[in-house]
Amino acid sequence: MSRTSRVRAETSAGWRSFVRRRTAVFFTFFFPVILIVIFGALVRTDPTGEGLFTEPPAYYVPGYLAVVVLFTPLSRMGSEVARHREGSRFEKLATTPLSRGEWLLAQTVVNAVIIGLASLLILGLVIVLTGAEIAFSVLLIPYILIGVVCFCGVGAMLGSYTDSQDGAVAASNAIGLPLLFLSETFISLDQLPNWFGPLVNLSPLTYFARGVRAATFAGAETTDIAGFDPVVSNLAILAVVAVVAFALGAQSIPQTD
Repeated sequence: MSRTSRVRAETSAGWRSFVRRRTAVFFTFFFPVILIVIFGALVRTDPTGEGLFTEPPAYYVPGYLAVVVLFTPLSRMGSEVARHREGSRFEKLATTPLSRGEWLLAQTVVNAVIIGLASLLILGLVIVLTGAEIAFSVLLIPYILIGVVCFCGVGAMLGSYTDSQDGAVAASNAIGLPLLFLSETFISLDQLPNWFGPLVNLSPLTYFARGVRAATFAGAETTDIAGFDPVVSNLAILAVVAVVAFALGAQSIPQTD
């Protein structure tokens, strides 16, 4: 069996496993929807005011997308790896031709399909409920895909180093919540203390948010990086981080339990 066939077979198995869990399917799509309804339609934005959610609706598109690009891979991959460890499935996997990297790639493909569908739903709801004027860019696709690769790698590490599924989910929430709000998604740099500004650059989600905002929001205040367009340069940085995170995630997956 070729590598492509092995990955395809594992991807198919992973997709069937996901759709059988109706609760997981429901909350994967329900959580970002309720977030948009609360913050986009109920709280509303006030461009003339001060404080949180005072920017135009299109400003927060990266934040809404980040909910699924960040949380879905972290929680799903973390719990999936932990569940495989608890069931001694990696020990069985070691007796098959499927490598750890191929297994992670198959799971990443499943997450990419799920998050791609969720992203389409989010963009549609943002337009309908908030009236956001979004400038659609073809680069949204690689941003979402590369973001999924990055956080699937991180999720795999969480699942490998925590002691249970509950621990993996708790760790993903502990990491995901600060990143979601402190990576130039919903909160801009000028709303944070000056000393915290450099720390924002350590988050890979920051480059996702900056790039997506530059690509979709005409009023985005973005700066070139080393003379390159911010959409392309932020994507390049995110891609480098994603490759490293994926490699570390694949390496962290145990061969035996």
